[in-house]
Amino acid sequence: MDQKKHFVLVHGACHGAWCWYKIKPLLEVAGHRVTMLDMAGAGVNRKAIREVKSFEEYSEPLLKTMACLGPNEKVILVGHSFGGMSLALAMENFPHKISASVFLTAFLPDTHHPPSYVVEQFLESLPKEFWMDTEFAENREDKGCSNWFLFGPKCMANKIYQLSPTEDQALGNSLVRPASLFIENLAKAKKFTDGNYGSVKNM
Repeated sequence: MDQKKHFVLVHGACHGAWCWYKIKPLLEVAGHRVTMLDMAGAGVNRKAIREVKSFEEYSEPLLKTMACLGPNEKVILVGHSFGGMSLALAMENFPHKISASVFLTAFLPDTHHPPSYVVEQFLESLPKEFWMDTEFAENREDKGCSNWFLFGPKCMANKIYQLSPTEDQALGNSLVRPASLFIENLAKAKKFTDGNYGSVKNM
């Protein structure tokens, strides 16, 4: 890439901005600008996931970042896993501020189904054994998200970090936080549109 770019990196479920710690310096050494974000209830964000009422609130750090960009400034969004859903929301709301979106083994929703569809299809494809020692919880209070989960050490080692160095596994185990996929909320959300979301180049 001849031109220097501004990359905005969005983590997946249970993770935070910290998961990009190897990527950030490589991009910066190449002269690019890098913004790593913690979604609501993730990383060092002060909210607990049980307090986050909607997927839009969860994605608010990304939406605020996009809203603060200069009138002629464009970014490249990079999302991993569930981060792809936040990318899609930003693409729908700020298509003119995004040069491209990179879905890195991430959820890639379509414009024909509710946003929850791609997540539900993926979950249905997973055998129960996949989750291993993952913890699940339901919110019995009339506020916040309806349920959340936290990857357990065995699941992290065998399903999430199985190709990673043991040092990265240890880092992940010490920093992961509970997450929600906001299925019920996404099922009621408007479909992403071809005119906005679909107009942004993705890869």
